[in-house]
Amino acid sequence: MRIRIHHQTHYRYAERPSYLVQRLHLTPTNFDGQKTIDWKISTAGIENALSYVDGFGNLIHLVTAHNLPLENIVLAEGEVETKDTAGLVTGLISNVPDTVFLRQTLLTMPDASISAELMQWGDKASALATAHSLMGHLHETVAYEVGTTQTNSTAAEAFARRSGVCQDHSHLMVGMARSLGIPSRYVTGYLVTGAGASSVAAHAWAELLIPDLGWVGFDATNCQSPTEQYVRVAAGLDAMAVAPVKGSRRGGTEAEQMTVEVRVEIAQQ
Repeated sequence: MRIRIHHQTHYRYAERPSYLVQRLHLTPTNFDGQKTIDWKISTAGIENALSYVDGFGNLIHLVTAHNLPLENIVLAEGEVETKDTAGLVTGLISNVPDTVFLRQTLLTMPDASISAELMQWGDKASALATAHSLMGHLHETVAYEVGTTQTNSTAAEAFARRSGVCQDHSHLMVGMARSLGIPSRYVTGYLVTGAGASSVAAHAWAELLIPDLGWVGFDATNCQSPTEQYVRVAAGLDAMAVAPVKGSRRGGTEAEQMTVEVRVEIAQQ
């Protein structure tokens, strides 16, 4: 399947920034189930950006720009070819030891309520069975509901509300799996829902390290492993680590306004 993506982040400042540095996780990774056909990032300073692959296998652009206008747009767009691997991620180079993905963060850390919930998975026969059971449980008990959490909400807060979005489902899946001794990573990307349909937001899911299989994706929001309708961009310990655009600026001290527009659709063959 070929999937076309348009991801635009629009910043508006009250006064012009004199200097800006941004780290961009906006380029899809290539592996056995995915190949980038064409991809382009447009923004101030991109022509001199430093690009590199980090230890997690993510392709990153580090952008710096001086004397920006009152508005700045970061646009990533292109076409990616995918195939269904039943969620299995192979052929992706990562230099990070698997045990790193047992490390909890402030966003994934289970609280007492989640820890108590995890007791029911103490006797599962395999990591694969546990992963599918966790995914189904979170899909059933934590409703997908926009507006009940924020970008900095923790897994514990989403679990207490019993609602959230894909970021919250993924933080819960990752944090709970790590507590059960299964290395897990948070993944960002895109999802298109079918022929003639388009998505209007980026997506997130989890990948768990399953013995004798390797890294396998689990999307608790949709209760399925990723198919050819998913485009994988980056992976890390949590959402903050792989935010599509993250940075700082000098000047423009008033609060900025940011809007994001995402279009994901099946490309014409």
